[in-house]
Amino acid sequence: METDTSIPRAPREDHWLEAHGHRRNDPWYWLKDDQRSRPEVIDYLEAENRYTAAILNPVAELEQSLFQEMVSRIQPDDASVPLLIDDYWYYTRFEPEREYPIIARRQGTLSAAEEILLDVNQLAEGKEYFDLANSQVSDDHRFLAYAEDEVGRRLFTTRIKDLQTGETLPETIEATSGALAWAADNRTLFYVRKHPDTLLPYQVLRHRLGTPTEQDELVYQESDQRYYTSVYRGKSRDYIYIHLGSTLSDEVHLLPAGEPDSAFRVFYPREREHEYSVTDRNGRFFVLSNWQAVNFRVLETGLEDAGQRERWQELVPHRPDALIEAIDPFRDFLVLNERSDGLSRLRVLPDDGGESFLVAADEPAYSMCLDDNVDVTSNVLRYGYTSMTTPYTVYDLDLDSGERTFKKQAPVPGVDPALYRTERLALEARDGAMIPVSLVYHKDYNRDASRPILVYGYGAYGISMDPAFSPGRVSLLDRGWVFAIAHIRGGQEMGRRWYDQGRLQHKANSFNDFIDVTRELVSRRYADPKRVYAMGGSAGGLLMGAVMNQAPDLFRGVVAQVPFVDVVTSMLDEDIPLTTGEYDEWGDPRKEADYRNMLSYSPYDQVSAQDYPNLLVTSGLHDSQVQYWEPTKWVARLRELKTDENLLLLHTDMDAGHSGASGRFKQYRDVAREYAFLLLVDES
Repeated sequence: METDTSIPRAPREDHWLEAHGHRRNDPWYWLKDDQRSRPEVIDYLEAENRYTAAILNPVAELEQSLFQEMVSRIQPDDASVPLLIDDYWYYTRFEPEREYPIIARRQGTLSAAEEILLDVNQLAEGKEYFDLANSQVSDDHRFLAYAEDEVGRRLFTTRIKDLQTGETLPETIEATSGALAWAADNRTLFYVRKHPDTLLPYQVLRHRLGTPTEQDELVYQESDQRYYTSVYRGKSRDYIYIHLGSTLSDEVHLLPAGEPDSAFRVFYPREREHEYSVTDRNGRFFVLSNWQAVNFRVLETGLEDAGQRERWQELVPHRPDALIEAIDPFRDFLVLNERSDGLSRLRVLPDDGGESFLVAADEPAYSMCLDDNVDVTSNVLRYGYTSMTTPYTVYDLDLDSGERTFKKQAPVPGVDPALYRTERLALEARDGAMIPVSLVYHKDYNRDASRPILVYGYGAYGISMDPAFSPGRVSLLDRGWVFAIAHIRGGQEMGRRWYDQGRLQHKANSFNDFIDVTRELVSRRYADPKRVYAMGGSAGGLLMGAVMNQAPDLFRGVVAQVPFVDVVTSMLDEDIPLTTGEYDEWGDPRKEADYRNMLSYSPYDQVSAQDYPNLLVTSGLHDSQVQYWEPTKWVARLRELKTDENLLLLHTDMDAGHSGASGRFKQYRDVAREYAFLLLVDES
């Protein structure tokens, strides 16, 4: 890319927007191009990319070194722990220098001949971007359905491969969500189609092998744009489920997997603020529900009583100190993925009424999760364990004997985890709330207020940012940096109320928490007050924009990844993907109170004439979650109004979407660029 140090300036074109008697001028509205093809838009984005490359040119060698460091920590020939399904061992593996996995299996024993089902490297050959979203094998293990995306728009093409002949069938299904479920007849496949304009998954269709896809039957269509539609086969394999979920309510439909021509029936009809999910075992249904239980509880019912909630039997009562996030049935046990004391844990409940117990952990701060558990008749729990100093580790726990078997730890060549230390703090926010913070640093670090710190945050959708090991992050830790995760309100680290206190009219808590935590870390001498940096992506990018507007002098540099920053304009545009389904998260701007609240923190609208930190903004041209024009307009407004001479850089990936570059190596190009930016700023 050629060097161009001239600062790009996006021309202004007045564009007035009005709501509730309030008028706003959006002079960079013209950058919105749904087709991503207008020459003046593409030219501007490429000019920004050239400028970013020119400014980062002095650290180009450092960026390359960072990239090489990161990829050197990837095991060249890594493989997953094999998973036994019926008589087949399924696994994925990588070959040296290859970006994508190979999906394979062996029949009978792990010493049997390998059968390659999909070589994703071949599927991705010649493509700048490739994502395999899902793959599902039929019950007879003959057919493999898989969903692929070559753009990054998350509009998947579903294909079917005959594993007996090795041929890919001619029927190709376009514009799917990636959700797939085989019926027990090995001939019927259920899938979800996305709306062509909003990109919402909204239709479930039934496809029969050997028939034209134009003849696929519509079995369900969701008319309420607040709901996302999915389809999946239950763990017992007895039922196929349709799940319809919004921010505050759910509805489940189900169909016996052996009766693919039957109609789906509603398990329990949707109600405002009733969230629930369903799994089954031996004809009984386990319901994870927030009915009269803000942190959820577990109930049991037969299908005959599914529609009569008052008849459901409580198995696990509500606990104010523990949020139940998932349930998984085994032959004689029920396993809960619960969150208590801010940590993700696994609790085991015996069917015989015996005492429940937590799966043991080796460290005080960690994260546990359910791994692949496909056999409802088994009493062996496979789970994952990680911390900020422990790479992802897979164990099998025999629930009968209590014996734990180590299966695998993600290899990180050249890294000794013993060289790093982690801490868990609780820091007070301005309203008295105690905010959990996870930190990691090199063991040689001294808390002497001399080191740089990178504080990461998200704080939305009830998504918790668990402490986990990052091979790429080691490059910062080895250079003396401290890394912190602020578990701010808007996530669910401390239970459902933690989420509720960080959304809608309470959204300001997320921003205040992040600012207050960062200041307290500085006060406690974890960092040099002049070397404080922040990072967040998507809704975490909104967080970055808001805290920059409110406390610009706190940070020396900020990285905002695919940031959702034009909140009001986007939420008023019902044609933009994912908008209406977000009303219960951010508010409905058609209501004046919500409009005013969102406007009060919208990063794009609140840019003012003041000094801002050094800033790197990233974007994806084909992003379906945060449209590329949001970060682009934000940068244009910042260029016009900011009063400092700090760096303001925008990098748009012209070949990718919300998740950035695909491939196990290429993804670290983005990380290396971000770290090179931080190091450049820190050394300037």
